[in-house]
Amino acid sequence: MVVKESTMFSIEARRDPFNPSVRGYHAVYHDGEVNHCPGCGRTHWHIGRLLAECAFCATALPLREAHRHGQAPTIVGRFGSALYQPIGCA
Repeated sequence: MVVKESTMFSIEARRDPFNPSVRGYHAVYHDGEVNHCPGCGRTHWHIGRLLAECAFCATALPLREAHRHGQAPTIVGRFGSALYQPIGCA
């Protein structure tokens, strides 16, 4: 008599903890540096809020600093400065 064990296939059981250093090559756009496109090698980019897109081949790369800013624009203003004056203050 042959008895088969019934096991559910689970990837999670064999997965190691996330380690970004073993992730491999991860292309990102670095602000303030010369960035060569991984698709065509050129250096002309259209910069958005979250992505940079190559002007020639349309390869898109995430911005390195995009995770710090989020999707909403940053509003700069200081209480009592010339940039922002509350109503009723002299």
